[in-house]
Amino acid sequence: MLNALTYAVTLVLFAAIDTVWLGTMAARIYRPLLGDILLESFRPGPAVIFYLFYAVGLVVFAVLPGVKGAGAGYALLWGALFGLFAYGTYDLTNFATLRNWGVAITAIDMTWGTVVSGVAAWLATVIASWLARQFGLL
Repeated sequence: MLNALTYAVTLVLFAAIDTVWLGTMAARIYRPLLGDILLESFRPGPAVIFYLFYAVGLVVFAVLPGVKGAGAGYALLWGALFGLFAYGTYDLTNFATLRNWGVAITAIDMTWGTVVSGVAAWLATVIASWLARQFGLL
């Protein structure tokens, strides 16, 4: 039950924060820097699968250890590192292989991935820990 609670909290928080970012920054940052390689509208299926998978990574490497006693600071650090590695893999691969993928988008997206992952892991740890105590799971 604790794992499911932690996963649900992490998934909702990460997806919500990232969706707000993408909704407000796509036209300001991504479209001008990436141009015609972007679709006119995103494909929801792959996006949903990404959020479902990514939340598992945040839970396993950052949030669950934080909830189980390592603390929110641990979750912040390990969530941020997870984000740096995951977004870095994506962005640096794109930078190495795609003509329109430049240094600016690589730096912006890796920074965002690091920040959103760390903050989401920290918040998820705080909220899931509180909820777990309320429901007698800790």
